[in-house]
Amino acid sequence: MRPVISSLLPAALARRALLACALATGLLPWAAFASSTFPAKPVRLVVGFPPGGGVDVAARALGGVLAGELGQAVIVENVAGAGGNIATDRVVKSPPDGYTLLFGSIALAINPSLYKSLGFDPLTQLRAVAMVSTSPYVLLAGAGSGIDTVQKLIDRAKAGESIDYASAGNGSGSHLFMQQFADIAGIRMSHVPYRGAAPALNDVLGNQVPVVFDSIMTTLPHIKAGTLKALGLSSKKKSAIAPEIATLDELGVKGMDSTSWFIVFAPAATEPAVMEKLHQAINRSLKSPDLQARFAAMGAEIAVSSAPQAQRFYESEVRKWAAVVSASGARMD
Repeated sequence: MRPVISSLLPAALARRALLACALATGLLPWAAFASSTFPAKPVRLVVGFPPGGGVDVAARALGGVLAGELGQAVIVENVAGAGGNIATDRVVKSPPDGYTLLFGSIALAINPSLYKSLGFDPLTQLRAVAMVSTSPYVLLAGAGSGIDTVQKLIDRAKAGESIDYASAGNGSGSHLFMQQFADIAGIRMSHVPYRGAAPALNDVLGNQVPVVFDSIMTTLPHIKAGTLKALGLSSKKKSAIAPEIATLDELGVKGMDSTSWFIVFAPAATEPAVMEKLHQAINRSLKSPDLQARFAAMGAEIAVSSAPQAQRFYESEVRKWAAVVSASGARMD
């Protein structure tokens, strides 16, 4: 057997030398191999809020269609807490292999300036995979508030009347949308923060507080029932599901143009080829008539874009909300 071993040794050494050379020169396409087999197992879509809320419902709607496009299960994982920061931290520290994604909401643009210390930087540690949807907020007045137009609200505030507004809490979307509106309109109102959107809305419905800014996704049934008066949309673009509601911009609050949104993010170091596979699969999912109908029922409009466009939009949102947070004085530990 000795001659056999000695005859094999040069071949083995040659193969080892070839492997070393390939590794040294980058000729061995490990990354290409990994991207070509992706996805080979279920994909996790992490949501930073509890089950049953608007973010969760939207993520599950997308996940169900996306699973068919990827040929693998998409598991929605709720990691609630700290305004979505715990979920973000989980994703930025996960392997950048495309199997752990973040279903990001507007909180991801607000939190970098709202929190003193995050322990991560979403601008550098995350990368947008694809835009999913946008939806406007609505400036709302309770049916018994006596405020039936945005101009009446502005006039009363400018006349010196003390007007309270409810929000889901310091630094929440409802707080900062109202802060932005007040800044543009040149008025001041008194902030009444609640522990969540539901109790804030309940007190406006009960005429304990006159006005609130909230998502059209959750308030449209109340608007249609007449228990809330829609004073105007936060976006310059009208809502396809409620075209009768005027925008605040066209009602004279010039420059008011903000929306809530959903974007899927991945760790920034994720292989470009994997990112592209995910991007294409999400965009195909967004063309599903069933998914479009489900989002429309929630008051959201599908928003198809390129990955760079989604990233630029996110970066612009971080800048915009940093200015609003600064004006509001809100700060979280």
